[in-house]
This record gives sequence, C-alpha cells and structure tokens, in this order.
Amino acid sequence: MNFNYNHSQTLYHYPSNGHSKSIMSQIPRCQIVPGPNRTASFQIDGLEKLCWNFDASYSRPFFYPVLSASGMNLVRMGHPGASNHDHHRGIWFAHHSVAGMDFWTEGAGTQILQNQWLAYHDDDQYAAMAVECSFLDGHDAIPLLNQQIIAVISPLKQGAYTLELQTTLTPSSPSIVLQQTNFGILAVRMAANLSAHFGGGTITNHSGKTGEPALFGKSARYIDYSGPVRNMPGASATQIAGITYYDHQDNINYPSKWHVREDGWMGASVCRDGDVTINSNAPLVLRYLLHSHDGPIDHLFARTLQQKFHEQPHWQIRKSTRKHRQFDIVTE
Repeated sequence: MNFNYNHSQTLYHYPSNGHSKSIMSQIPRCQIVPGPNRTASFQIDGLEKLCWNFDASYSRPFFYPVLSASGMNLVRMGHPGASNHDHHRGIWFAHHSVAGMDFWTEGAGTQILQNQWLAYHDDDQYAAMAVECSFLDGHDAIPLLNQQIIAVISPLKQGAYTLELQTTLTPSSPSIVLQQTNFGILAVRMAANLSAHFGGGTITNHSGKTGEPALFGKSARYIDYSGPVRNMPGASATQIAGITYYDHQDNINYPSKWHVREDGWMGASVCRDGDVTINSNAPLVLRYLLHSHDGPIDHLFARTLQQKFHEQPHWQIRKSTRKHRQFDIVTE
C-alpha cells in the first residue's frame, strides 16, 4: 500500500552523482530495523519514526516512542496524574474483558505475548511488519485468542507519515466473547503536553466538533488529538503536532463510538454498546490508520486520507516463493 498521492510529494532526493545514486538506491527509503531487547524500529530515510517493543517482560507489546515530523515524541508511558494507569504505553492493542479475563490493566495475571515475527518488508514506498501474538490467561498454555498484527508505515511530505494497523483475532476454541467495555481494542495515550487538560491540546472529530463532552461516547469516523510540541529537540519555540486516528468502514460497528478524554486518551471502542462474539471460522479483522502530522488538523486532507484508506485492500501473509524468505506481506 502506498499513501504517497498528490498531497504527499516526497522531499526526498537521491544524490545527483551517478555513483552515489547507484549505492543509495540499494537502501530502501522505508525500513523495519530489528534492535536489541526485542524491539523493531520503523524508519524513514534512516530516521526512526516509531518503535515496536515486544519483550516478554511486558504485559503486552506497544509502540513507543511515536515521533512527530520534527522528531518530538507524541505519546506517553502512563497517565500524567494517575499511577493506576501504568498499563498505558504509547500505542497498543488490548481488551478489558475477553471471556471474562482482563487483558487491559496491569497485574491481572494475563499477557499478550508476541510469539514470533513473520515478515519484515522494506521498500521506497512503505515498510511493513507482520507478527503473531497470543492472549494468555496465565493458567492455560493454549491462548484464548491468536492475534496477527500487520503494521505498515508510509511516508508523507515534510516528515509526516501514516501507520496502518491491521489485526486479526482468532479464538482457539470454536468461539469467544469480547464483552461490553469502553476499553479496546486499539489504544493511544498522548503525551502530556498534547492533552487538553495537562497541556494545550485539542480533541476534534470528523465533523469539527471539539472537546471531551462533545466527543466522549459518540460515533466518529476519525478523531484527532493535537497540541504543542517543540519545533525540534532542544528548541524553546513550539508548534502544533498531533495524531489523527481513523476507523475503517469495514470494521464492525463502524463508525465506532469513541472513548476519548481530556487527559490525553483516545480509543475506538469496538464493544462500547455490547458484546462481540468471534468464531474460529470467521476471525475478527480490524483496521485502523494513524496519521502523525505537524500543524492542526486539516480536514480536507483528513477526508482525502480517509477515502484512500477505505479504498486500500486488506493485507495478507503468504508463504514466499522468493529466495531466503519464509513469508511475504501482500495485499488482496
């Protein structure tokens, strides 16, 4: 998938020297770079934009940091004022009640564990990662849910980018119930300076409504959380940056009702109004898009990006026919 349409003409240029161009062209613009301590760095032009953390010591994997175009972190570990929210870690997948088991809060005895990575794809247009995870209840070695995650980063202009997240949930038993809750499945904890309460942030939905009272528990095609960040590391001057979080029209209960707070929290609540049953022969597939941008939200661009997202085919993992590769990440 490639989000580099007209709005996003890249500022990237290969050197004019012919020899340098030949060497540089061997390095994909977008890369997934595995690192120590079970991390995977998502990079554009050699600069990290976000990092996937999946060590078994964590209750669940997560993305942290998640950087703006100017290199400032947009997300946070934990709540700015509540120590009982240490399970908030950047951007992550979780659910409060899977067959009565809590896969949301810290210390519940459950764990979402990455079992293996399937594929990393580097390319000039995008980079993609595919992994498999298990929802473990702490008692049985057989997971309650098997989770496949495909994460795709695509560059836009002036250092902005999108992160598409597609997750597939398949129960080990014939069926399982995701019980009614505000909490799950994709969660975002914004940095304190971007929050409406602790910083100077603004929450906005697709129709331009702003603020927690107007947005909490209401349906929206997308939610944007933007606020002040430094112009660059070490600078005293600030600018506006943020994340726009898009629901996909193929998702169950689209457009989702949102759990969004002035303290810097936002999440599309898949089970806001009731239980969702997943059958093993019909896995639950959910797709979301996150846009890291500078400046306040541009609704014209947001609607264009949303439409492109809706038009993109699903991602799939296939056994590779290429040399030295087990799997490929492809579109339908």
